[in-house]
Amino acid sequence: MARVLKIDNALKKQFAQNLNKKKKGKELITYFLIVCEGEKTEPNYFKSFPKKVGKFVFDIQYDGGGISTLKVVEKAIELRNKSTLKYDRVWAVFDRDSFKSNSFNSAILKAKANSIECAWSNEAFELWYLFHFQNRITAMNRNEYKKSIEDSINAKIIGNEKFKYQKNSTEMFDILAKYGNQDLAIKWAKELDDNIVGEQFAEYNPCTKVWKLVLELTGKSDELNKEILEKFSNGE
Repeated sequence: MARVLKIDNALKKQFAQNLNKKKKGKELITYFLIVCEGEKTEPNYFKSFPKKVGKFVFDIQYDGGGISTLKVVEKAIELRNKSTLKYDRVWAVFDRDSFKSNSFNSAILKAKANSIECAWSNEAFELWYLFHFQNRITAMNRNEYKKSIEDSINAKIIGNEKFKYQKNSTEMFDILAKYGNQDLAIKWAKELDDNIVGEQFAEYNPCTKVWKLVLELTGKSDELNKEILEKFSNGE
């Protein structure tokens, strides 16, 4: 997956010589490992992001599927530690669903203790989809997302065509890009995320951290951009 890195004028000047000399023509590869609880929904969505823009390329590996929240984190730790690659980011993607509060909270804390990023959602990943259309601030269970997503998309469709949500669809990225607003989804999800206090993450419904992973995959994360530019400058 790829992204355009937004570099201010000072940084452009700073790295110009490297780009024009030793690193001329080379691609800047950023290594991601994404371990998902879901077998298809989340991987299909993230795999749909653009693969390459200019010189910037994301080399992303996926794993997981059909495992508990804690197992997702443990799998991410295991794969990172065994890999010969030095990943720039390792993400664990999982939902609250019907998992017990203690299990959900413990998984997030274990990830943090082991430098694993968490794109968790309470209750379900589909909350991220819904944020493309509305600023959802009241609690809802996972069974309500399907109808809300369908209603939101069908309200945008002109004609007799009707959208039916399919959980494992490979088309959701394109559908959201056509009918939804990713920038608003990031904004609204971040606003809820900013309200989290303490470590009782299971109490925050609705809430999703997927916005932060998407921010990185679309080149809008200043923190990651800075790290990549420093790595590029150091010749790593």
